[in-house]
Amino acid sequence: MSVVHLSLTDWLGWTATAVFVGSYFFRRPAALRGVQMLGAALWILYGVLIAATPVVAANVLVFAAAAWTLLRGNAAQTPAADAAGRGA
Repeated sequence: MSVVHLSLTDWLGWTATAVFVGSYFFRRPAALRGVQMLGAALWILYGVLIAATPVVAANVLVFAAAAWTLLRGNAAQTPAADAAGRGA
């Protein structure tokens, strides 16, 4: 039986993959977005370590989109937004 030796960069890439795939199992939108942001952050770090600008750029966009939708969703759930939605 052989032992597989992975570099720290490889471990980071596999961890980012697992976090990203795991995000599909979250039902609450806020949790989903948070996990997507974590996965994107790990992919950004991985892209920097392997000097892959497309990986970094794509995941900066994913991170920003997840953050924007998370903040937009949280803003819609504030008491002021709820009162405005009820016509109060």
